[in-house]
Amino acid sequence: MAHPLTRGMNIDDPKTTELRRYIIREKSFLRLIYKEWYQKISASLMPDQRPVLEVGSGGGFMEEFMPGLITSEVFYLSSVSLVLDGLHMPLADNSLGAIVMINVLHHLSNNARNFFTNASRCIRKKGAIIMIEPWVTPWSKVIYGKLHHEPFKPNAVEWECTKDGPLSSANSALPWILFSRDRQKFENEFPEWRILQIKPMMPFLYLLSGGVSLRSFMPQISFNFWRSLEKALSPWMPCLGMFAQITLQKR
Repeated sequence: MAHPLTRGMNIDDPKTTELRRYIIREKSFLRLIYKEWYQKISASLMPDQRPVLEVGSGGGFMEEFMPGLITSEVFYLSSVSLVLDGLHMPLADNSLGAIVMINVLHHLSNNARNFFTNASRCIRKKGAIIMIEPWVTPWSKVIYGKLHHEPFKPNAVEWECTKDGPLSSANSALPWILFSRDRQKFENEFPEWRILQIKPMMPFLYLLSGGVSLRSFMPQISFNFWRSLEKALSPWMPCLGMFAQITLQKR
């Protein structure tokens, strides 16, 4: 079921990300998921939270939903504005209104503290960090623990893991560790950040889309059915969600 365009390719090779940009657009089921994520993030931003930097833009197209968005990636891609490492952002103090990202924080697990230290310096007061990341629930433990290719270590003691490449270095459980399991520790270390929202979501849609690595398991015509099912299951998302929208505001 591996997608033929990226089968056997190195995930840390920029060429793989360029191909994934095409895949996200070509797979209509997956494109609808990204569109929904972008709409959620855009709707969560306040008018005064500008300019906005997207860290790890990769193969996405968030700029189509957010005019003026500053796109970035850790390596050169023809589609992004900046080559930028989220752990060492060469930006002026208080120069940003917000940072947004999708499926990026759990790849910064070699030193997540550096990201928040940099974000605290670059984002002005009342600014925000808005992200959509993998989340730990009884259902997602089964999927991430047994069916997903990325490392998944909810019992990791530290907020880091052995550094591999820029994308292969990961712990899909890191967002949950930071903002749920170790929430008090995070708030003690970064008191300037208030956790406004953690909203678990999407137990089935992304899985059925096959993501960027696999072929779709469902046709686009079934998207609204699965979306309606997830909406009906909203009260059970703390047990079922595979992802979470996490919003932080700088005090």
